[in-house]
Amino acid sequence: MTERLADVSARIDGIRQLGAVVNAMKGIAAARANAACAAMEAVDSYAATLAAAMSSALGPAGAPSPPERTDGKAVNGAGLLVFCAEQGFAGAFSERVLDSIEDNLPATSLFLIGSRGRSIVAARGLYPVWAAPMPSRTPGIPKLADGIVKAIYRTMAEDRFERMDMIHARRAGGRTVVVRQALLPIDLSVLPTPGATRPLTQLPTEALITSLSGDYLHALVCKGALHAFAAENEARMEAMSAASSQITRELGAFEATLRRVRQEAITAEIIELGTGAASAQDPR
Repeated sequence: MTERLADVSARIDGIRQLGAVVNAMKGIAAARANAACAAMEAVDSYAATLAAAMSSALGPAGAPSPPERTDGKAVNGAGLLVFCAEQGFAGAFSERVLDSIEDNLPATSLFLIGSRGRSIVAARGLYPVWAAPMPSRTPGIPKLADGIVKAIYRTMAEDRFERMDMIHARRAGGRTVVVRQALLPIDLSVLPTPGATRPLTQLPTEALITSLSGDYLHALVCKGALHAFAAENEARMEAMSAASSQITRELGAFEATLRRVRQEAITAEIIELGTGAASAQDPR
């Protein structure tokens, strides 16, 4: 009985320690998600400023038609920039993102962000042409976006694809949804309406738009990365909340078992004492 009591007490201590770890992970995920949401406002403002600048540079005439290829080179379809989870304990976050584009993966040039997602993709027999881990903190996301943009331009120069979409998760209405957004070529038709007159510039329009488009692409990638970063950590918060609820239930069950075992031990001791007292009073 004493050994059983010690075993139950040890299980309770272990569950309480696990609960402390789960709560700590939940708090870290919440802090990271909040930091990403705060950074999104700055990136949104930056992207809107660049969009307005490109619209003004184009003027009332709008975007010029893209030039047709005359070199006769064949180009392979499209590229996909996919943001998955960097770490575990986020439920089926990466699987949900990859399942949404499962039919597109074999025929595309895959750019994958997230170590956890990379292992899942490898298990499915697919390998990205370029991959990188997601930073553990939001200040590292602009540097990640730099690397992504450089890799995209480098691969496009090899004529692997002419267009690219970005796939990432985001939170909407209290749930995680997967968003697909055209990344390249930049859709100039979504730019705000320009003013009646075009401002004076020192650069040719084409060179200016090319320069601004690079910065705008960087802003779009930053925004997608921030959404994915926040969604991953919010998914981890949900997973940790579910784990915490399960731990609470198990802790309650073991505490009830501990009370029962203690009562059984006390009852056994009382019976033993009563038996001993009766034996002492028996003259035979």
